[in-house]
Amino acid sequence: MHVDIVDLRQFYHSMLGRMAEQSIAVALSSLWARLPQERLVGIGYAVPFLDRFRADTERTFAFMPAGQGAVNWPVGEPSATALVFDEELPLPDASIDRVLMVHSLEFAENPRETLKEIWRVLAPGGRLVIVVPNRRGVWARMEHTPFGSGRPYSRGQLTALLRETNFTPGASAEALFFPPSKIRAVLKLRRSFERLGRIFWPAFSGVIVVEAQKRLYQGLPVAARASRRVFAPVLAPQGVPTARVAVQRKA
Repeated sequence: MHVDIVDLRQFYHSMLGRMAEQSIAVALSSLWARLPQERLVGIGYAVPFLDRFRADTERTFAFMPAGQGAVNWPVGEPSATALVFDEELPLPDASIDRVLMVHSLEFAENPRETLKEIWRVLAPGGRLVIVVPNRRGVWARMEHTPFGSGRPYSRGQLTALLRETNFTPGASAEALFFPPSKIRAVLKLRRSFERLGRIFWPAFSGVIVVEAQKRLYQGLPVAARASRRVFAPVLAPQGVPTARVAVQRKA
């Protein structure tokens, strides 16, 4: 089950959330410095991090899963947000250069199908970065943050999943070495925890950040897959088709 959009937004507006955002942003910047004139899509709740990249991109979109809900983004500008199903993205083949997944893969109903869909929309040589809770970390065990929900991953599990779905795992980073405490005295020591954690206990980070590249030299098996989604029209006028038929018959 996805974390609700209201809870996600509330977390990132809190002091603990802002600290977590800064820690993850440092890890992301070590993998992606700038994205000049590239097309970027954030999937899940990636808006705190998309703001850091979109100034250089050609265009940036925020795709939010239907089970999570969506908010308007960017604030005060024309919306670049879309409510989507992560297995059926509303994009043409090979149309996106970069994809950033945050608060996404751990909630996916079928992670393999989700990654195959991302493979479809990525351009040749396109890159994907996934941020997921670390199975060994403390953050995955604390339910008062969004990282304590969903399915956490180990580095080996994430690497194997990427290879199964035709991605080549590349550089990686870690973040959230400080404890997920709301006590101000603990949060003030965040920088020290982060610095020491990268040196002494990197395997116990709160999240794992992995970059992967779309692989082209191996074929994907083709299988017919019927959509599990049922789209029902909302506020559709009733009886209109019948009325039109009656008019045609009289004519």
